[in-house]
Amino acid sequence: MADTIVDAVSRALDEAPGRNFRETVDLAVNLRDLDLNDPSKRVDESIVLPSGTGQDTQIVVFATGETALRAEDVADEVLGPDELEDFGDDTDAAKDLADETDFFVAEAALMQDIGRYLGTVLGPRGKMPTPLQPDDDVVETVDRMKNTVQLRSRDRRTFHTRVGADDMSSDEIAENIDVIVRRLEATLEKGPLNIDSIFVKTTMGPSVEVPA
Repeated sequence: MADTIVDAVSRALDEAPGRNFRETVDLAVNLRDLDLNDPSKRVDESIVLPSGTGQDTQIVVFATGETALRAEDVADEVLGPDELEDFGDDTDAAKDLADETDFFVAEAALMQDIGRYLGTVLGPRGKMPTPLQPDDDVVETVDRMKNTVQLRSRDRRTFHTRVGADDMSSDEIAENIDVIVRRLEATLEKGPLNIDSIFVKTTMGPSVEVPA
């Protein structure tokens, strides 16, 4: 096993076969001694990565007026109340939107309608929007979410998350992993004792164990 997180990331990058496309670097976390049938024991965390995700993050904003205008400069798509209502009548389109989008942001005033028209699609996917309060800056919120990943175990002991791309430095990726591990240790019922093992790998490369 590698001596440090940086060593593990370096090995994962070095041992990955050459590809003609940009690969994602992923983290696999194996949990132990947790009753994941109990939803309160499951991992469900949004984490801002200090070095960024290294990949494009699709963000859709539900907004009106000035907030919608400002969001157009930073979000991938901005939708208003009329489009929201249309999704309520087209389940297939709603599912496509949910599957293609990483994060949703919505003005707090629209959250009730989002629950009505999209709740059954977004809820089970863990993609209900982040509410935007009147004093919140939509640009700042979207920019932050572009560097955010979601850690979600559901009822499985092994789950995965993106921690970078293969053209990022080992130090940058290791910094992202360190933040994730620290959050897990702080969140899990028994801290590091609930983490069985952690592995890092590129999309097509071999897995390398990350030291505890």
